[in-house]
Amino acid sequence: MQILLYIVITISVFVLMEGVTWLTHKYIMHGVGWFLHEDHHQPGYPHPFEKNDLFFVVFAIPSIVLFYFGVINGINYLFFIGLGILLYGMAYFLVHDVLIHQRFKWFKRTKNPYLMALRKAHRMHHKHMGKEDGECFGMLYVPPKYFKEAWRKVKK
Repeated sequence: MQILLYIVITISVFVLMEGVTWLTHKYIMHGVGWFLHEDHHQPGYPHPFEKNDLFFVVFAIPSIVLFYFGVINGINYLFFIGLGILLYGMAYFLVHDVLIHQRFKWFKRTKNPYLMALRKAHRMHHKHMGKEDGECFGMLYVPPKYFKEAWRKVKK
């Protein structure tokens, strides 16, 4: 029964991380952390790494700390909270850096409506070059209007 609880904790944390991502992206990355995030909004950034990549390190710290305290005296729920954060971070990397920004040339020509809608929502986020007037701050949640557009393209 305890394993079921740990699975629920991991999945719940993964889902909650979308809200954490939205809030962090809107109020920190487009707020006080703009000096690190700004290069991410510049088209054709000439380097393989951006200052924005430091956010991956910052967001890994809670997961690492939770793993440590989750195993120091035997595995406990903290480990699985850290696991949920880690899994979300892996999903974020695959969706944001691989699928959307094509830092690695995988999934270039997807016809999956969800993935197409994700790309469109993120393009709409990046149409704003400054830190103000942004939209679509999450990563996995896509507003319905982008799904409708993607479904129309797939049906053609």
